[in-house]
Amino acid sequence: MSIVELDSKGRLTLPKRIRKAFGKKVLIIDVGDHVKLIPLPSDPFEVLHGCLKIKKTFRELRQEAEEIAKKETEKRGA
Repeated sequence: MSIVELDSKGRLTLPKRIRKAFGKKVLIIDVGDHVKLIPLPSDPFEVLHGCLKIKKTFRELRQEAEEIAKKETEKRGA
């Protein structure tokens, strides 16, 4: 456990051992009476790589989504 002080701009410096363990990016969650720090990966897409079995490119997926949206709009308008 460490006690740290906020500077005049409201910033705090995490102890070195915590910075090393958490890395450069953290998610800060206000939990009411305290805050929670959750370490984030430096490259979130690298962590997600391979978890979805999609063979299409982002461009193809977007085009399909636009076509579906267009059809739904046409149905509502007709």
